[in-house]
Amino acid sequence: MKKRLLVVTGGGDCPGLNAVIRAIVKRAAFEPDWEILGSSDAFNGILLDPMQLMELTPKTVAGIHVQGGTIIGTTNRGGPFNWPVQNADGSWTTIDRGADLMERLRAQNISAVINIGGDGSQRISQGLFELSCPVIGVPKTIDNDLSDTDFTFGFQTAVDAATDAVDKLVTTAASHHRVLILEVMGRYAGWIAMHAAIAGGAEVCLIPEIDYDINSVMNALNRRFTAGKGFANIVIAEGAKPLAGTMSYTASEEPGAMPIRLGGAGLRLSQELKDAGCPIEIRETILGHLQRGGRPNSFDRVLASQFGVAAFEMVLQQKWGYMAAYRHPDIVAVPLAEAIKTYNHVDLKSGLVRTARGLGICLGD
Repeated sequence: MKKRLLVVTGGGDCPGLNAVIRAIVKRAAFEPDWEILGSSDAFNGILLDPMQLMELTPKTVAGIHVQGGTIIGTTNRGGPFNWPVQNADGSWTTIDRGADLMERLRAQNISAVINIGGDGSQRISQGLFELSCPVIGVPKTIDNDLSDTDFTFGFQTAVDAATDAVDKLVTTAASHHRVLILEVMGRYAGWIAMHAAIAGGAEVCLIPEIDYDINSVMNALNRRFTAGKGFANIVIAEGAKPLAGTMSYTASEEPGAMPIRLGGAGLRLSQELKDAGCPIEIRETILGHLQRGGRPNSFDRVLASQFGVAAFEMVLQQKWGYMAAYRHPDIVAVPLAEAIKTYNHVDLKSGLVRTARGLGICLGD
């Protein structure tokens, strides 16, 4: 009987997911005693009745490395330790189905699991490992907020989308003599915002790691206006917040979903600038899911392919409870517990931040 590997993609979709799946399957094709299955929509595929599992072969994954999304689907709601259940009165609660998942893995003769996802997904990986699940993690997120890896795949493609947006807004701002605000994703880290602001030449970049002073931002704009430049571009991360303020978000009541959904930082900043007396017109753009979809760039295709091959080889080595990580130029194995221990914030003493300051970009402090 062949050994069975279950591949799972969880959390928000991300450019490069299909490239990882393809790399796992193509590497496994050299090992005739293995077969690969995909679980539909994260762990839902194995937790639902009937199960929704998809056989993954070199034929089914041919050419998918250039496609966005994931052919086996994903979800960022619920999970084996937070499974939504509707009560008789119509209300919802969540239950722990970790033990049930382990039973189902055994019933399907699953010898190993590769869980591809961000910090939430890797916390699930760690929880399963603690239940003796033979699991390997692969770091996926456009936000680049997982520790112990230089980059997560999907991040560079998201930066490309954000930078392209800045490039287009720069010419519009100059033509119409406006302040244009671009809100980008990133959750509680400013990686996308910082890279896009530097690459696109924005005058202001506001990130979650620095609570911004609206007077500092206004002073930077006024210096620019006084110098005869009647426009400006601002990149703001969705998790940025003002001094003594809170992040902009809406509450989510979706069963099994995160309790808050970030968004609105750009609109709030626009109003704050108007209240502070900004003398020229302000417009806002929220880039949103345009950063998630579409074809992965070449960097993310290569990185995702490296992760996929390395993850399967970690399965062969039985490196359970580890995550594949990028340490330029190599892919290494790091303990899941270390990868999820701390959130990967932008280091304010890093060369990236020094570069932004050296270019004259206002960071709001």
